[in-house]
Amino acid sequence: MQYPPSLDRDGLIDLALNRYFASVDAKNMAAVLDCFHETAHLTVQTSFTRHAGKAEIERMFEDFFASFETIVHKDFTCTVDAANGRISASFEAVLTGADGSVTRLFNTNFWRIRDGKFQDVAVYMSGANVLI
Repeated sequence: MQYPPSLDRDGLIDLALNRYFASVDAKNMAAVLDCFHETAHLTVQTSFTRHAGKAEIERMFEDFFASFETIVHKDFTCTVDAANGRISASFEAVLTGADGSVTRLFNTNFWRIRDGKFQDVAVYMSGANVLI
C-alpha cells in the first residue's frame, strides 16, 4: 500500500538518521518508539523475523539494548524517494558487549513512511540477527 508523502527529502533523512539511529545509539526507547507508526512492522529479511506493532517492536529493542553495552551506527549512504515517502540507508553497526567483544554488521534498511513515521521497516543484515 502506498501512503501520501508527508516528509520531504531532508525530513526523511532526519527521521532515519537523526531521530531513529541517534535514539537507538543512545538507547532512548521513548524516542525510538516515537519514530514508529502504531501499526508498524519491522522485518529482518535475512532471518525471516517479523515484529508487528509497537509492543513487539519495543520488546525487540529492550532485548537489543540489554545485549550490548554500546551501539553505534555510522557511515550512512541514503537513497531517498520523497515523492513516495520511502528511504533506504546502508551503514555499519558496531555493537560492543559488556565483555568487550565487538560485533560489526554492514546492513541496509528500507523504510516506508506513513504520517511522518515508519510504517514498514525491512532490515537486511550481514551477519547473525541481533534484532530477535
